[in-house]
Amino acid sequence: MPRLTDPDPNAIPTDVRDFLSALPPDPMVKMLTHSVGTVTPFIQLARAQFTALELPARSRELVILTVAEYTGCEFVAAQHRPMSEAAGVDQRTREIISSQRIDSPDLSAYDRTLIRFTAEVVRSPRVPDELFDQARQILSEREIVEVLQVIGYYWSFGRVATALNVEITTVYGDEPLLTDETERAD
Repeated sequence: MPRLTDPDPNAIPTDVRDFLSALPPDPMVKMLTHSVGTVTPFIQLARAQFTALELPARSRELVILTVAEYTGCEFVAAQHRPMSEAAGVDQRTREIISSQRIDSPDLSAYDRTLIRFTAEVVRSPRVPDELFDQARQILSEREIVEVLQVIGYYWSFGRVATALNVEITTVYGDEPLLTDETERAD
């Protein structure tokens, strides 16, 4: 059960309400709307990560799935499993990430480096020089900064979801998502 109630629609400024009306209804957007001053730029930043990055979509999705796994955020994982598949991340790679076998020889050298780099950034404030050098071999300087921005965005997004118990939804799939609560209710 969510820890905060839905915000009062009458307390949301008209410009924010107008911006949000173009989005599909979503419990995360409702939670973010408690901060009326930041909800619009937060969502705009998400859009930029899908429209303005040099980082390829498949790489972005590898980063997001890794952040979801290492922050324990099922909300982000549920949203991005179908998106990652559409971006070319196969089932085996998703399983390797979800089992945290980031040194698996079944990963390509590129994927292994990107996933290890992402996991290290989530776990620690510093990335060892050797791993950073490996990331520099596969990513441009711009892409390194973009990876760090995607990590930071989804870490923040994930913490809103986990700290506030935001209801898990799937926006990009047709199948209902079973959560622990719905499984216990059966």
